[in-house]
Amino acid sequence: MSLLTLDRVSHAYDNRPVVRELSLSLAAGEIGCLLGASGCGKTTVLRLIAGFETPTRGSIRLRDVTVGAPGCQVPPEKRQIGMVFQDYALFPHLTIAGNIGFGLNKKSALAGRRVEELLAIVGLSGLGKKYPHELSGGQQQRVALARALAPAPHLLLLDEPFSNLDVELRERLSLEVRDILKQTGTTAILVTHDQHEAFAVADMVGIMHAGRIEQWDTPYNLYHRPATRHVADFVGQGVFLPGQVIGRQTVAIELGALESNLPLECTSSCLACGKGCALDILLRPDDVVHDDASPTQAEVVAKTFRGAEFLYTLRLDSGIQVLSLVPSHHNHAIGEKIGIRLDVDHVVAFQQPIPQPPSQGRG
Repeated sequence: MSLLTLDRVSHAYDNRPVVRELSLSLAAGEIGCLLGASGCGKTTVLRLIAGFETPTRGSIRLRDVTVGAPGCQVPPEKRQIGMVFQDYALFPHLTIAGNIGFGLNKKSALAGRRVEELLAIVGLSGLGKKYPHELSGGQQQRVALARALAPAPHLLLLDEPFSNLDVELRERLSLEVRDILKQTGTTAILVTHDQHEAFAVADMVGIMHAGRIEQWDTPYNLYHRPATRHVADFVGQGVFLPGQVIGRQTVAIELGALESNLPLECTSSCLACGKGCALDILLRPDDVVHDDASPTQAEVVAKTFRGAEFLYTLRLDSGIQVLSLVPSHHNHAIGEKIGIRLDVDHVVAFQQPIPQPPSQGRG
């Protein structure tokens, strides 16, 4: 049974649609993520789940009880939902222990024990008597997480929780937060525009675009089996090469023939696309392998050093450019030609967009 279910939820501000027919479900103990660019509606979805907004259509169910729908709105304070904000929202006049225990019954003998337990879980044992300004940004975020977890909410919502942190700390803390959520068995939804953060934390990720979820799936499937061209463009890096279907499971591109693990006409993006059909084939940087022995040559036109590897931009004979991840001991110069070959596990293909006729301007 799903702990959280959104069923065709829509919402609008001043008759302007922001969320459109959005559906998702999250099982108990799972971590979900809404991932997308600014303005795609992901924070509005979080506000709908929390109870700060009411759906104009559809329903939100928590533990199989409807908490949000037109004409049926359970107040936020009665939903047993915790929230972690990007600015931490800690009380500066309260100690760390006071912040964590703020939502607990102070008269309960268990409150102090719960605070100490959470301090240990988030790695801040012994810091309960300090104040927020005495802690680093990462430590303050852990306090905010502990405070949200203290009342044992049914669901935890995290709104861009790492956006105020530097990159290195953000990456480390995102892994720590995932471990804490899993250790406590907490069901959670994270909102972010950072796909590395989403993939590090979440079990299930929804790619949002124009108020809709284009794909709700595991990080692995989003990268290797994108359902739409927008998902393919948004997740990871890659380029599209023109190709042509030459067999039921074979497509030809400039770099050679690719064998699909599924019949091309069975994929959602290539329905009714038979032999001779023109497709765009997605190539990721890890699909293009540097191989000195390969007869296929490509010119290095740009490179980015990443420590253990280079990300090379390579120009093919046709002028089309592809990306390739190459171990950094292969330090080739701009303008140099190197051998490459394909190593593609999943053929990701989309029908080529139909060219639009040029618009007629007014004279």
